Amino acid sequence: MQTSPLVMLASFLFPLALAACQVPPDADGEAGVRPRPNILFIFTDDHASHAISAYGSRINTTPNLDRIAAEGMLFRNAFCTNSICGPSRAVILTGKHSHLNGFRTNGDKFDGSQQTVAKLLQQAGYQTAMIGKWHLKTEPTGFDFWRVLIGQGPYYNPIFKTPAGKEKIEGYTTDVITDVALEWLQKDRDPERPFLMMYQHKAPHRNWQPAPRHLNLYDDVEIPEPDTLFDDYQGRTTFAAETEMTLADHFFPFDAKFEAPKNLTESQRAAWDAAYDPKNEKFFAARDSMSKDEITRWRYQRYIKDYLRCIKAVDENVGRVLEYLEESGLADNTVVIYSSDQGFYLGDHGWYDKRWMYEESLRMPLIVRWPGQVEAGAVDEHLVQNLDYAETFLDLAQAEIPDDMQGRSFLPLMLGQDVPWRPSIYYRYFEYPQPHRVPPHYGVRTQRHKLIYYPLREEWELFDLVQDPDELRSVYSDPANADLVQELKNELNRLRELYQDVD
Repeated sequence: MQTSPLVMLASFLFPLALAACQVPPDADGEAGVRPRPNILFIFTDDHASHAISAYGSRINTTPNLDRIAAEGMLFRNAFCTNSICGPSRAVILTGKHSHLNGFRTNGDKFDGSQQTVAKLLQQAGYQTAMIGKWHLKTEPTGFDFWRVLIGQGPYYNPIFKTPAGKEKIEGYTTDVITDVALEWLQKDRDPERPFLMMYQHKAPHRNWQPAPRHLNLYDDVEIPEPDTLFDDYQGRTTFAAETEMTLADHFFPFDAKFEAPKNLTESQRAAWDAAYDPKNEKFFAARDSMSKDEITRWRYQRYIKDYLRCIKAVDENVGRVLEYLEESGLADNTVVIYSSDQGFYLGDHGWYDKRWMYEESLRMPLIVRWPGQVEAGAVDEHLVQNLDYAETFLDLAQAEIPDDMQGRSFLPLMLGQDVPWRPSIYYRYFEYPQPHRVPPHYGVRTQRHKLIYYPLREEWELFDLVQDPDELRSVYSDPANADLVQELKNELNRLRELYQDVD
C-alpha cells in the first residue's frame, strides 16, 4: 500500500521536533541560561473550555482565568488522550498513554512505584506539592508535601488524606483547597528551591454544588441553550443514542438539587434551603403542565447555572493565588498553567459528562503565563495533549526528558519558536458499559478531520471539522472520501504503532 503524504511528513518531522524540544533556549536564543522557574499547575475537574470567556464563552465570564490568557498564551487545540478523570491525571503524571501507565478507567489503581514527573523533578532539585483532588486510589508518591481529597471528595467540609492521617476542614472545598495551597506557599515552601505545586480542584465535577455566596447567582438570567440541546443522534454511531447522560432522561434528583447534601453544617443547610426550596417549589407547581421539552429546558437551566456557579468560585480562588504571587514577588519567575482533566458537555448534544472523542469532551483548556518569556496575549493553534504536560514541566526545569515518555514538551511553542510539530493526535477510551454506556473507541484527529472507530460494532465515523464543527453527520460512507479515509486509517495505524497500542 502506498504511504500517504501525511505519514511521510510525520515520520520526517517527528525526530526533528523531539530534538528541538530537549534544550530550550532563553528569550535571547542562548541555551541553558534562563533561570529555572517555579511551576504552578492549576487543575480543575470537568471544566470545559467553552465555559471560559477567554475561549469565547457565551454563557459566563472568568476574569481571573482571562487574566492568565491576557498575560500569557492560550492554546486553542489542547486535547486529552482519554476523556475521563483518573486516566487523564495518570497521563499527566507519567507522560504515557493509559495502556502503558496502567490506569485506563476510574476503576483502576495508579501504580505509584512507576516513574512520574514529580519524582523526576525532585531528583532535579525541585520541591514538590500535591494539594486537592488526586482521584487515583493509591497515595501520592514523589511529593514532598501532599494533602488530597479522598476519592471525589465533597463540595463542603472536605476530609483530606495526609501522610499523618485524615484531617477534616470546615468550609467550601474550592476555598479550602486554596487556603491549603496558600498556606504551603507562605509557610512550608523552601525559598531556596524552585517548586512544582499541583493545585487541583474538585470543581466543577458533578453534581455541581455551589458555594453559599453563589447559591442565587444567575437566578435572574436565562443562560443561552446550545444549538444541539435536542440532538436526534442520527448520522453517527448507533451508540450515540444509547448513552445514559442526557438531560432529558438521566438527570436525577441529586443533580436537580431536589436533595440537599448530607454533610452540611446547620448554617450551610439553612443557606442551601433558602436558595433552592423556593425555586424547587415553583418547578413542582408547574411540572404537570410542562411538556418533555420544557422539562428538559428547565433541567438545562438548573444544571448549567449550578455548573457555572462552581466555576465562579474556581475563578475567584485562582484570583487569590495570582494576587499572592504578585504580593510575594514570586510572579515573575513562576510559570502558571491552567488546565482541566478533559472537556465536558454543557447540554451539547443533550448531554452532560464527557468520555467521547467528540470535540466538547476531547478539548481541554490550556492557558500558560510566564512573564518575560511567554508573549502576552499569544494564541497557539498546534495540536497538543495532556500527554505533553510532564515533558513540558521537565523542560521548564531543564531536566532530562526520559526516552520512554510518549509526549513532547510544548515549551518551544510557549516561547514562540517555529518548530516542526505533530500533524495528528491519538485518543482511546476504555470504560464500558457503566457508567453512562459510552462505548470503547479510539481515533485520530488532525487539524481538520477526525476518524473514530468503535470495535464492539465495527462502526466508523469521519467528521470534517470545518464543514461540520458540531459533528452531526459522519461522512465516512461517502465514496468521495475514500482516499481521505484510507489516509486517516494509515495515520491511525502509525499512531497506534508509535504509542505501542497495538492490541
